[in-house]
Amino acid sequence: MKQYTSQQIKNIAFLGHGGSGKTTLVDSILYYGKAVERIGKIADGTTVMDFDVEEKKRKTSVQLSAYPLEINDGKWNILDAPGLFDFEAGAAEALSCADNAIIVLSGKSGMTVGAQQSYQKAKALGKPTAFFIGKLDSNHAHFYRVISILTGLYGAVICPIVVPYVEGEAVKCYVDLINEKAYTFDGVKKTECYMPNSDEVNQMRDIMLEAIASMDEELMEKYFEGEPFTYDEKISAISKGIRTGEISPVFAGIQQTGDGVPLMVELLDKLLPTANECATAIIKGEDEQKILPDESGKPVAYVFKTIADPFVGKLSYFKVISGKIAGDTRLKIKRSDEDVRPGKVMYIKAGKQEDAAYITAGDIGCAAKMGAVLTGDTLGDADYVVKSAAFPVANLSVAVFPANKGDEEKIANGLARLAEEDLTIKVKYNTETKEQILSGLGEQHIDVIVSRLKQKFGVSIVMKAPSVAYRETIRKTAKVQGKYKKQSGGHGQYGDVWIEFEPCDSEELVFEEKVFGGAVPKNFFPAVEKGLRDSVKQGVLAGYPMVGVKATLLDGSYHPVDSSEMAFKTAASLAFKEGIPQCAPTLLEPIGILEVITADDCLGDVIGEINKRRGRVVGMEPCENKNQKVTSEIPISETSDFATSMRSITQGRATFTLEFKCYEEMPDMLAKEVIAKAQQ
Repeated sequence: MKQYTSQQIKNIAFLGHGGSGKTTLVDSILYYGKAVERIGKIADGTTVMDFDVEEKKRKTSVQLSAYPLEINDGKWNILDAPGLFDFEAGAAEALSCADNAIIVLSGKSGMTVGAQQSYQKAKALGKPTAFFIGKLDSNHAHFYRVISILTGLYGAVICPIVVPYVEGEAVKCYVDLINEKAYTFDGVKKTECYMPNSDEVNQMRDIMLEAIASMDEELMEKYFEGEPFTYDEKISAISKGIRTGEISPVFAGIQQTGDGVPLMVELLDKLLPTANECATAIIKGEDEQKILPDESGKPVAYVFKTIADPFVGKLSYFKVISGKIAGDTRLKIKRSDEDVRPGKVMYIKAGKQEDAAYITAGDIGCAAKMGAVLTGDTLGDADYVVKSAAFPVANLSVAVFPANKGDEEKIANGLARLAEEDLTIKVKYNTETKEQILSGLGEQHIDVIVSRLKQKFGVSIVMKAPSVAYRETIRKTAKVQGKYKKQSGGHGQYGDVWIEFEPCDSEELVFEEKVFGGAVPKNFFPAVEKGLRDSVKQGVLAGYPMVGVKATLLDGSYHPVDSSEMAFKTAASLAFKEGIPQCAPTLLEPIGILEVITADDCLGDVIGEINKRRGRVVGMEPCENKNQKVTSEIPISETSDFATSMRSITQGRATFTLEFKCYEEMPDMLAKEVIAKAQQ
């Protein structure tokens, strides 16, 4: 592949809801650009971009893939992001390095939640954005119904450019509104045909002309005077609107056949900004700034994705921000100040790579085995770091155990490698429950992680719901004796204590002594305290740690020969076992602060779900985009599948965070179930 400058490069992310046809659209673009010999099919596992074993098996994209396409004396770096919510990391990675975004919609499904969220994220990052309405050969597909929804949501921003002429339910031809020409298609081969006269097409033309007129006062005057716009005026105005975010053009077609795709590619190549026009957000000191690509500057790159491969090592995808990066370029990892050299730089071609002499500013490439480099790293000797992508928070957790004994270390290493590859994977060891906890974005995400552990690292795991870290406490006061006396040949063992146990407000045992007259010598006080601290690690109800306990040593007795630290430690533990059951012990459960951000029309269902899980709503407040934030207190034991329920109830429109707050007494009936289970 030849080298291109930033003035010739367009970095384009394809986003949208799962099943909308993004991957097939990319395949048809690659076919039109003669990079592949045919348009692949998802069902057959023959698309270029879905090359991963998991993607072929599941018939859907699960990770970001990239492909450079040489077209019209320039280059498109195409970034195909997965659409399922479980694999949102791919969309975050794509938006962190793309300069433009194409939101792909199905003419049948229309403006789905995933498409809305993709559009909002792209706009929030200031990315020039367009729509492609595809699958127009599907039953009940209706381009003009989808356009109506778009204009209802986003108003004058929506600007139709290529629209279908429909008779009955079949598309007869596609109209290029800029050129005022109509075409039929045989695959990606277009043939000009008679320009249809249609009320729907005329309405789309009027919408486009109004959008063009709004870009310039002279164009507005021309529009009101009824003068036609020239081709160059149309291209210039729409291009300006795309750059400023005032216009989002809309195209139409059929991905699997390629119908309409050539028109979209040819027009987007004229309309979308190139890499040298698109700034990158950086953090310099405490300030956020934006900089344009600088091909003559110091070499700087941003790592937007990592692939962990046990055979070829770690593969780092990067975008060059400044200068040129070759195999022998010395780079510094800004995060750790370590030096690294790529060794060899390559272009990314989906599941393959092609060697490159260098990667220039504005372009995208990859390198293997770059040591400690991680996703989000800025590489280079610059006085700034590139602003990292915002990844969604993993909210679905499972406890993982080895299917085969002795695989613990392999599992830990494999999960660590996969967490480097996907920043939405979180792995931690719960020291209290002695469980390895794996967190992901959803059930499919967790399932893919398990499959990749087996496929890449050869280990199998068993999953269970994470154990809940309950606590035990007391509600009454009791005074008891603990006496340990053991006689054998020689020295015996003797320790005698009177201890009062009472409730208090403390996470740890509170120990005091009020012994008078030397009934228990001071040198044995630490042994008594140690015996009690060891005892509170396991409560008397279900073996959970005890909190809120105060123990006061009041009295006792000792033997000048047989008493020892061990004897008094044992006596204290006996007092604990005797006294705590008399203090009305009870089970405490962890309570979390749950904050859910949801759409207005889902508010009632969300509150109902929280109430069903024994949660208490403590506040509500409006948020941006007509959302509501619901704050509640909820037992953490009730939230193991909350992420799945929220996705179902809100169609994926809700986000939430959950943080531990405190422990509260558990209802008796539920506490009995937990105790019975622990005693089995």
